[in-house]
Amino acid sequence: MTDKIDKGSAAAPAGPGASGVPFEAIKAIPVRHWGRYVSAVVVVALLGWLLYAFSQGNIIWDTVWDKLFDPSVLSGLWKTIVISVASMALGLVLGILFAVMRLSKNPVTGAVSWLYIWFFRGTPVYVQLLVWFNLSLIFQYLNLGPIYKNEMVDVMTPFMVALLGLGLNEGAYMAEIVRAGIQSVDEGQTEAAHALGMSQTKTMWRVVLPQAMRVIVPPTGNEFINMLKTSSLVSAVQYTELLRASSNIGNTAGAVMEMLFVASIWYLVLTSIFSVGQYYLERRFARGSIRNLPPTPFQRLKANLNMFRRTEVAR
Repeated sequence: MTDKIDKGSAAAPAGPGASGVPFEAIKAIPVRHWGRYVSAVVVVALLGWLLYAFSQGNIIWDTVWDKLFDPSVLSGLWKTIVISVASMALGLVLGILFAVMRLSKNPVTGAVSWLYIWFFRGTPVYVQLLVWFNLSLIFQYLNLGPIYKNEMVDVMTPFMVALLGLGLNEGAYMAEIVRAGIQSVDEGQTEAAHALGMSQTKTMWRVVLPQAMRVIVPPTGNEFINMLKTSSLVSAVQYTELLRASSNIGNTAGAVMEMLFVASIWYLVLTSIFSVGQYYLERRFARGSIRNLPPTPFQRLKANLNMFRRTEVAR
């Protein structure tokens, strides 16, 4: 009797059904997505064709690699980082200030904030740079009374022009980002802070803004990465950043396209590095809203390697 039961179990691995008929093993056949294969082949073919075209073009690639670490290029790279960080810092301060002004119940400050945002968002940043650069055509002197007085030509250096042009323009966009972040915080938080006796200013800096950072940080990171690329416009106002430094070498050495590729490579490096920083900064401020944070790319890579090792050991 025992032998019969064992034989029946061997004949039906999944166990007999209610009628005594053994279950059949389910054979799952994955659906073939032929469209994915075709599109992948087409994309790879186009990418290969593009790479081949550039490899056969009239480009001296040795010049690109030789000039990649040229001292003038590295100096321009450093100035790009400096002007981007300084302009973003100015824009962030102005953005917080004008966002609070716009949300204020004071109609005057609200109107001034709206006018600032309307003007600097409505005119191209390139035009704003040229206006600051040619400001000496309107005002010959900057006269602040007993505090400071100097000729406008000496005041509006290329760095100052770039800082004001980029920073004031960025401040208008940051004001809208900060305003959206502040409005995303529940009003009950403000009411609770006021019930504890906190002033309006203290409530804003100690309660509202820390919670609004979760909403403010992601677009701010995008704005900074965009600032790294927008800083190339300041070459028009004689500020020797990455693009202008590369262009000067290209015009002198007769390697215009090669030096543009050099600048592009460094812009890609900068944006890639700061994109990683943005990812971890967003992850830090998301801790208050997400209970279990998703694994980082390094954590996923480590988990996959450990799984591979366990599989090899099991074999």
